Amino acid sequence: MRQLFTRLLAAGTEGEIQAILDAEGLAFDDSKWTAYGNNESYYGVVENQQAHPIPALVEKVTNGIDAILEKKVLQDLGDVRSPQAPQSVREALDRYFPQHRDWDVGDARRRQARELQIVASGPRRDTSLLVYDDGVGQAPGDFADTFLSLLRGNKNDVHFVQGKYNMGGAGAIAFCGDRRFQLVASKRYDGSSPLGFTLLRRHPPERAAAAGRKNTWYEYLVFDGQVASIDVDELDVGLDGRRFTTGSLLKLYSYRLPEGSRSIISRDLNVSLNEFLFEPALPFLTVDNNERYPDNKAPVQAVYGLKRRLEGDNQTVEAKFSVGSTTPEFGELGLTVYVFKARSRDQGVKETKQYIQREYFKNDMTVLFSLNGQVHGSFTSEFVTRALKMPLLKDYLLIHVDCSNLSLGVRNELFMASRDRLKAGDTADAIRKHLRDILLDSELKAIAKRRKASLNMDGSDAGQMLRDITRNLPMNEALTRILRQTFDLPDRQPGTAERKREEPERPRREQRDAPPFDPQRYPSSFRAKGGDGSEGGVRLYKLPAGGNRTIAFATDVENEYFDRTDDPGQLTLAVMRPAQAGGGGGSASLPSQEGDALSVTRASPTDGTIRVGVRATGGVSTGDVLEMRATLSSPQGDLVETVLVRITDPERSPPKPRPEPEPPLGIPELVLCSREGGEGRKSWEEIQEAGVDMGYDVVVQPFVDEDKLSRIYVNLDSSVLKNFNGGAKSAEAAELAERRYVSAVYFHTLFLFATTKSRKYDLRRGTEQAMEDVEVAEYISDVFSSSYAQFLLNFETSDLIDAMG
Repeated sequence: MRQLFTRLLAAGTEGEIQAILDAEGLAFDDSKWTAYGNNESYYGVVENQQAHPIPALVEKVTNGIDAILEKKVLQDLGDVRSPQAPQSVREALDRYFPQHRDWDVGDARRRQARELQIVASGPRRDTSLLVYDDGVGQAPGDFADTFLSLLRGNKNDVHFVQGKYNMGGAGAIAFCGDRRFQLVASKRYDGSSPLGFTLLRRHPPERAAAAGRKNTWYEYLVFDGQVASIDVDELDVGLDGRRFTTGSLLKLYSYRLPEGSRSIISRDLNVSLNEFLFEPALPFLTVDNNERYPDNKAPVQAVYGLKRRLEGDNQTVEAKFSVGSTTPEFGELGLTVYVFKARSRDQGVKETKQYIQREYFKNDMTVLFSLNGQVHGSFTSEFVTRALKMPLLKDYLLIHVDCSNLSLGVRNELFMASRDRLKAGDTADAIRKHLRDILLDSELKAIAKRRKASLNMDGSDAGQMLRDITRNLPMNEALTRILRQTFDLPDRQPGTAERKREEPERPRREQRDAPPFDPQRYPSSFRAKGGDGSEGGVRLYKLPAGGNRTIAFATDVENEYFDRTDDPGQLTLAVMRPAQAGGGGGSASLPSQEGDALSVTRASPTDGTIRVGVRATGGVSTGDVLEMRATLSSPQGDLVETVLVRITDPERSPPKPRPEPEPPLGIPELVLCSREGGEGRKSWEEIQEAGVDMGYDVVVQPFVDEDKLSRIYVNLDSSVLKNFNGGAKSAEAAELAERRYVSAVYFHTLFLFATTKSRKYDLRRGTEQAMEDVEVAEYISDVFSSSYAQFLLNFETSDLIDAMG
């Protein structure tokens, strides 16, 4: 039996496993196989879990982390369900891994990560993965109720682990080659039992069909109806820095890693694992070997989550901030926003964008929803362009949403049990809208405004050029109808002059020199600012019913206090409900017990100010007074500030005066650009500051704002125009060619956009296995970067007719 186990463990591919089974006479001996979960119908449960091999592998890592935490609790308390057991993953880490905040230090991280490892073996293009954990382990007699069971919910009442349903770890089997082989071996942490092992597989479909079955099933290897066992003291299984003694070994043969993750796992697979494990409870190692990759100088790497990678990348990350939200509808949400630089590492926009995509968006996840650090679902960059309407940040924005403290009902409606995608439905739509509202009221709005400002023109001759081109443009009814489906074309009579609206002069405020902010690592002061008076020495703020109000608190702590990995702080907010009216006197209600009377958002500190947004819920009435107690944590003692919030009548907004109508041009602004810029032109560098690619290979960049084509940037230094003008015989001919180039590019862009939008085309590109959505502006720019612009310049319609005739 030991020899069989050794051969199975050493096998590098599913083909080698099949050869071992054939040689041992086990492949077709039905007495040696038992249905997985003791139920042949569980085939559908296994096959219909994670839709992608990376999140399926992440479940194995999560189970390993759970096993290590369970081992710690058993060693301490003897029972994982003890009333004294930790009630959360964070509490377990604080109790049993007090050094976990130091895991950004290489040596400490490496030592801890050796307790959980993923080891690669087999050929480069047919890799098998061994997942090892130094956790609680299982006795052979317990395999049927743990590794080989499904849907028993055996972790549902253990609060310090991630697992609940007793099914997530089974999802990886569906990606184990064609035959679905997986080796399971485990030994109890206290050495109280021998090492047990078995082999999982999919019952050969051809044999199931021959037996008249409509479907096949999963099964595992047994001997005399029992899981095999052997006595083992230690094993060399290729781990980094140790040998196997106790814990668990799971080997996934011929694992179907996606393209881009099949090479050196300590590099390419790590990137994807970090994405799906934003902040894992414990670090772990990925281990490759120099037999597979002789030139690999770093075959062993630690995985410690995307959060720590982002915080260590000062070259690429431009800004980071956090926002907390607490509402009766959802519970508590924590958002951390990362904005990447448009250009970094001494590279241009195109190269920077490629680097960011490769390092942080390999799996096309822009908004990450996580529970206890594991990503359970995501939104793509479509959220940035369509919900936030910030197209310039589409490739430069990553948002992490911590859902660990969402209310249970919301979590159940938001996440699939497979923990790899969101459920489509009302809850996901409501969360999407809530996130949009939070982010549009955050400092992200100012960041997007700065990016957009770098594209603005102070004044140029391009507008006059456009008017000259369009003045005598023959616009028949059909063309006008197409444009009016997308653009607001004026019905201007010939000869009518444009009226310029006079802008009223506004008084300018004098800028006051503020004293420089001296940030401290820990806060020593915390007090409310502003307000509408006070009651009993407590600041009072008026909140109109149905409206919002921002309450600012002054502090001296650094901006990263809530978000840093090393010893972060927190701001907690407790709101007291108003007491019931006393039945007379007409006096306002006074605060009483805590409740959900206010929806609250909390932003991270910004140069000495923490802003808290409040909105009254339906449970309060005009005249109610609520007490809000804000507590800012500090090692020297928490700082507490109390304020009062009085609900007042809804605000009545005065009617806005209608602006004098200005006849618009109705079509997008033309912006000319060139390498160096100059009078009436934007330079490439100015445009690149907004994250928009511009170079010799770019002809045009349409800019879409609020779903409307607002500007068309035409590059006068494109290779297309330079090559065309290379044969110009005079300056007049070159100028004529330039005007022809501008008009052709501008109006073809205009009509391509109008037609695509009015017909509601859905643009996508890629292979069937890896399709991605494409925005209209990106599609048009890409079309012109091919031979389309050259075609427009070199051929007249009459030439085409002659060529065809």
